[in-house]
Amino acid sequence: ALGNSDFGGDTGLSSEKKVNDQSYLEKAKSLGLDLPLFYVSISSQSVPDTLYKFVKRSDRELLSSLIAQFGNWQQISSYFYAIRQIDYILNSALEDSSHFAQIKEAKQLVNSLYYTDNQYEIIQTIHKINTCCHFNQKKSDLRLSSTNLKCSFRKVLEEETPYKNYIPTLHWYGTENQYHRWLFGDASWISKGEKPGSCSGFIRGDFGVSYIDGRSISSKLAESIPVTLMLSLCSLLIGYLVSIPLGVYSAVRKGTMIERTTSVFLFMLNSLPVFWIATLLITFLTNDEYGMDWFPTYGLGEINDQMGWIEVLGIRISHLILPVFCLTYGGLAYLSRQMRGGMLHVLDLDFVTTARAKGHSEFGIVWKHAFKNALLPIITIFSSLFPSLIAGSFIVEFIFSIQGMGKITLEAFTSRDYPMIYTVMMLTAILTLVGNLLADILYAQVDPRISFDK
Repeated sequence: ALGNSDFGGDTGLSSEKKVNDQSYLEKAKSLGLDLPLFYVSISSQSVPDTLYKFVKRSDRELLSSLIAQFGNWQQISSYFYAIRQIDYILNSALEDSSHFAQIKEAKQLVNSLYYTDNQYEIIQTIHKINTCCHFNQKKSDLRLSSTNLKCSFRKVLEEETPYKNYIPTLHWYGTENQYHRWLFGDASWISKGEKPGSCSGFIRGDFGVSYIDGRSISSKLAESIPVTLMLSLCSLLIGYLVSIPLGVYSAVRKGTMIERTTSVFLFMLNSLPVFWIATLLITFLTNDEYGMDWFPTYGLGEINDQMGWIEVLGIRISHLILPVFCLTYGGLAYLSRQMRGGMLHVLDLDFVTTARAKGHSEFGIVWKHAFKNALLPIITIFSSLFPSLIAGSFIVEFIFSIQGMGKITLEAFTSRDYPMIYTVMMLTAILTLVGNLLADILYAQVDPRISFDK
């Protein structure tokens, strides 16, 4: 198997180039990128089981493309080795000022081979490289390496086996793969004296290290999750406390002017974009230019140990009002309509008619008999909203400069911070399962017709 560390010897190689490649490889190894992705892979017979050792994405893409065309891995690897070998030699030869122009041109041509998979372009490029490298008979290493490059690609063309691309092959890697290390960690860091962050294990609570600032994912989550939970719980609590009574009232007073006016108002709120409302609130309610500097513009306020809990509560509430409103208003129409539909369905059932015939008050019929049975749609919605408790809203958090889960997740996506992305996605999946489990339990609590024994 040919890996990124297998190229070049000690003669005629650029030490700076070698150091850069070695540093790149060591960094990839510390992040576990020198391992296969999963326990098993299914590929064609032409693809080696060690292609993952090429940690540079551009190298893997070039090799994969050549394999798909020619299918002969041994010859392709020799060709790639020849590219790397002449690349190193040209780096060391750049110090020769007498032939600087030819060496620089050859260097540029060799670099283009790392990204060229068209055989006609490769042949033309290799021919130009040979022309550049035969400028001086004393440069025997350059002439030999360019000739080796030409011969190696000729073998790729002459000994091609494209039929191997149609023969499936199963590769088993065992537990030494990136997914296993990410999920369970690597216990070898204990004996080697390494930091556990370099071999993260999701199961044991070590989520790895952020690519953005080098901090552990756990410490960033510990700072962001409480902020997002505070926003989400306030929004969820207010949303349900407002929408459930509105939905019940709309069902009981169906067709009245107040019910119609309320429904139209809620639907208007639901149609307004969050980013637009948030921008308007910041512009007009946090700016003394308009005479209404009522709320702080951003963040959650600064607190210290000398402040009393009443003062801290006042600071937090003043900073939470606008973002919580932006998180809440859009869902009021949807939740209230779901509650209204559930109540209308229950109020038409026979047991409600029987309760009315027995002389029960309308208040008791609505809240004692019908209400619990109408909660099933609301519980279903709650199970779907449960994951958002830690996911947050990146729009609201970004506009109000709140360092919560939504904002750090957005930063992770834009910066390709994969450890953070994987952790957030896994936590969201776990909360989705927990939400569905809670919904099933609550179904049985509010509706006696639902039982886990059946």
